[in-house]
Amino acid sequence: MRSRRPRWHAGNVVVHLRISAELRLFLPVARRQEWHQVPLDGTATLGHLVESLGIPLTEVGPMRAGDSGVEPSYQPASGDVVEVPPVPRPQWLPEEPRFLLDVHLGTLARRLRLLGVDTAYHNDMDDPSLVVQANEERRVLLTQDRGLLRRRALWLGAYVRGSNAEEQLSDLLGRFAPPLRPWTRCTACNGELVTVGKEEVEPLLQAGTRRHYDTYGQCGDCGQVYWHGAHSDHLEEIVRTASAHPASRTASGG
Repeated sequence: MRSRRPRWHAGNVVVHLRISAELRLFLPVARRQEWHQVPLDGTATLGHLVESLGIPLTEVGPMRAGDSGVEPSYQPASGDVVEVPPVPRPQWLPEEPRFLLDVHLGTLARRLRLLGVDTAYHNDMDDPSLVVQANEERRVLLTQDRGLLRRRALWLGAYVRGSNAEEQLSDLLGRFAPPLRPWTRCTACNGELVTVGKEEVEPLLQAGTRRHYDTYGQCGDCGQVYWHGAHSDHLEEIVRTASAHPASRTASGG
């Protein structure tokens, strides 16, 4: 049921923003209400007003003022009533999504690589460098830093919801629905894995591994060798859960 718009006193030079429930987590706890009156100064754009509440524009979907769609560059008139919805899910991208994660999302990065999603990650990269790499490689920058998402130079970013890797991965799959190609990428460096014969990697293996395993993959970039070992049950469960996600698409590894 749509809630009724509250009554406002005439004479105030303000725009009325209706914030969707999904976006209210970005508001200060004491101001997580549906309706907001934001003063106008004659120059601020709609995008600036939304961001002034604490909501990154990367999280906002198509806005409407009355019956018309409006862009973030729109300059509201006094009395405008603007609907501020979340970005649609799954979010459309012009090409298969590729990601860059900030320094706080290392576990999520490894899980995305396990699923075969092209994921760049560095544990020592500062914010300006992240923006440069995201722009140059056309990667979606994933972060929980709202200030980073508000950088004007960034071509595209997304706020990752969730306090642990399981929640974060589910949120990401629901938002972007990336094709999954499990077991095709190196979880250490994101390189692509190739199947290799045991004899090719035997010098790199410990004696117990050589005795018990015959099937191996090797990263074409860093040379890391992979096989189904002691941790495979845990990793298999991550893959099964992700593949069963309603938004997941399993793609061939070719």
